[in-house]
Amino acid sequence: MLKIENRQLRSWERQQLIPEATLYSFSDLLVLKKLARLRSEHAHPRLMKQALHKVREVLRKLPELERDVQVYKEGRRILIQIGKQKMEPASGQLLFDFAEAEINKLLQLPVSQKSNTTIAERLRTKLEADQWFERGLELEQTGAPYEQVIEAYQKAADLDPQSAGALVNLGTVFFNGHAWADAEKHYKKALEVDPTYALAHFNLGNLYDERGDFESALHHYHEALKHHAHYADAHYNLALLYQGMRDNLNAMRHWRAYLKLDPHSSWSQIARRELEKLESATVVKGSRPSLQLVKGDTV
Repeated sequence: MLKIENRQLRSWERQQLIPEATLYSFSDLLVLKKLARLRSEHAHPRLMKQALHKVREVLRKLPELERDVQVYKEGRRILIQIGKQKMEPASGQLLFDFAEAEINKLLQLPVSQKSNTTIAERLRTKLEADQWFERGLELEQTGAPYEQVIEAYQKAADLDPQSAGALVNLGTVFFNGHAWADAEKHYKKALEVDPTYALAHFNLGNLYDERGDFESALHHYHEALKHHAHYADAHYNLALLYQGMRDNLNAMRHWRAYLKLDPHSSWSQIARRELEKLESATVVKGSRPSLQLVKGDTV
């Protein structure tokens, strides 16, 4: 029906874009149709996975919206549209989709002098915050000066304090500039807004790992996996961290989990090499070829 080869289906299953199945429901076919279209537009598999995870998260809460959900490529990004509302998958940021002339009209509305904030004021603030967020993304992609990127995300966060995406992106800009304290502050603010935000936990894990606070790093990597069970990068970093701590069994467990999620990338070659190295150091062969003992085990 969709002209998708069996080999492609198996590949999407390995990447966990779709569950393994022999029978497909109408809903499954809709997902496959979206994937086929995104693939034909050369969308990056990581972005495809990110978008589909976010769609499933939304539909678990609001299954009645299934027929109103669209996933599509815009430039380098993949966006989700639910009815008339756009969403950025990585951050969950809502994006308004008005014509430029309509946006300008809203932004030019006079601010009310009343103490109570009106709907128009809130809408105008939200629109302006999203414009600054988009501006920050554009500046990052074009390699603009550090100060300009910070200014754009900071304005987005000031206008919309509930924008966990702007706070995380701010934290990452500071992290890349080795401003550890500022990065930590913004990641923590993002988690105050959304304690289940896996990316914020993951980035905090990276920060603490970089600073040598391994216990805090472990905590936040595990929190990332708690809220996003298929977070391959979290498994990768946990494997490295446990390996550095000489906890080989946990390291092997996370290398194996990572390879199930990402078996074919260049990173998987490193993971496979490290796993093989640990297995050869940890597993002791018995006198019979079929018998293998893990160090510390008894028979």
